[in-house]
Formats: sequence, C-alpha cells, structure tokens
Amino acid sequence: MSAPATSVPRGSARRGSLAWLAVPALLLFVCFGVIPLAGVLLLSFTSWDGLGDIHFAGLESWQAILADPGLPHALWVTFLVMAVSWAVQTPASILMGVFLAGSQRYRAVLAVLYFVPLLLSHAAVAITYKALLDPNFGLGPGLNLALLTQDWLGRPWLAFGVVIFVVSWQFIPFHALIYQGGVRQIPRSMYEAAELDGAGRVRKFFSITLPQLKYTIITSSTLMVVGSLTFFDLIFVLTAGGPGDATRVLALDMYKRGFQANLMGPASAIAVILVLVGLALALLLRRVGGRDASHSQLEGA
Repeated sequence: MSAPATSVPRGSARRGSLAWLAVPALLLFVCFGVIPLAGVLLLSFTSWDGLGDIHFAGLESWQAILADPGLPHALWVTFLVMAVSWAVQTPASILMGVFLAGSQRYRAVLAVLYFVPLLLSHAAVAITYKALLDPNFGLGPGLNLALLTQDWLGRPWLAFGVVIFVVSWQFIPFHALIYQGGVRQIPRSMYEAAELDGAGRVRKFFSITLPQLKYTIITSSTLMVVGSLTFFDLIFVLTAGGPGDATRVLALDMYKRGFQANLMGPASAIAVILVLVGLALALLLRRVGGRDASHSQLEGA
C-alpha cells in the first residue's frame, strides 16, 4: 500500500510561485543601495581628495569628525528641522487630507492644485522664495509692506523659520494625499453610528478619524522624519547653511566637507552617520506603531 501523498497548502504554493517576482527589485536594491553604502563605508576609512589616489587612513576620518565641534551643532540643527517641520506638517496634512477625502467635485480640483508644489524642483522653489524675500527687490518692497520687508535670510531664527515654511509648503500636499487615502478607508458605518449617538464633526474627528489613522500617521511620520535627513538642495540654494551655521544641517555639512573642502573621508563618515540615524529613527517609529503596524488601519480602533 503506497503512502499517502502530502498536500502542499495552496497559499504557500502561490507565494512560492510568485517569489521570483521580487528578484528584479532585490537586484536593484543591492546594486543601487547595498553596494554604494558599502563603498561609502569603506571610503570613510580612507584619505581622498576626490581626484588623486585613495589611501587607507584607518580611523583618522572618524576621529576628526567625532572630535569636530561642528558635528554636534549640525546634528542639533538637523533634529531641530526634523522636529519643527514634523510638528508643522503633520496637523496641516491631516486636516487637509480629511478635507480632500470628501465627495464634493471641487475637492478633486483642489487636490490637483495642492499637489503642484511637490512637482516643482527644490532648487527652483528655493530660488523663487529667495527672490520673493529679498529685502531690497522682493515682494515686501514691491508692495510697500513693512512686515515683509525684513532680512529674512540674514537673521538666524528668521532664516530657520523660512526653511521650515518652504519645506512645509512643498511637502504638506504629499502627506495630505496619504491621509486622504487613509480617511477613505474608514468605514462609513462608523460615522453613521456616531451620528446616531449625536456626535458632531469635532467629536467624530477625535473619536473616529484620528484613532483610525494611527498606522497612517506612523507611515507618514516615518517618511517625514527620514526624509528630513536628506534636506540639502533646498537649504543649500536658499541659505547655504547660513547665516553663520544657523541652518547647516548634516547633509549640507557632508557636501561642504566632501565637495568644497575635498575631504571625502570625513564626508563619507558623515554619510554613514546619516544612514545610521535614519535607520534608528525608522525602527523607533515602527516600534512606536506596535507589532501590527503593517496591518490594516481598521484594526486600530
């Protein structure tokens, strides 16, 4: 008598047959993610001016960077930009996303208009705002408005505020689009039940919408926080890290060391620090979201 054939679960067989579809993405990730990162890590242990021969330097670059008093300042400015931009963008994105999730026709037109800033080049946006805020030939002198006629980019806190405003203006539409999709996944029956209990719009927002957007907020915050580590071109064109070092974030510090001072070793060390900080923040936010952060937001009620 022959032994009974073992049956393979249909779900596992389906996953096995589709596993090869991930191979192209894996190859791209290895070629353009893992290998360059490994190269930067190796370069941080060398001495190179960007043109000549590369010489092994051991821990000299790391010792120089960690002993440089400019590194803590750049880290502080980076985290400050990250925290303030998150605090500005998140509430505005949620409110705009909830507004755009409505069924009125004109909201679709507004959604397209709101998304336009994200399609613009960061350098072009920075050049435009730099021209508009010019204290001699900008928008303020042109309209004879004393409030706008200030040295916006010449004072530390004003320049910092301008950076936060421009960053928020450009990226709020993207996160609003994420929240719009999250709101539309919330069952209408939950709002109908709340209306039967006499809940108003504000009560429904805080009792239903926000709790149901838990995982959407985690996703948006992760993109927002990790993305803020890469702010370079906008700040470089707008303030060049000034006045002084008021807006000199870590990514800009890396560029100035590597391509202006021709110190590729220390610049590579800063790049590795940026990757480690971004990875740590992403893991922290995932831990805050809980084990089920990848599940449907409908389970967050």
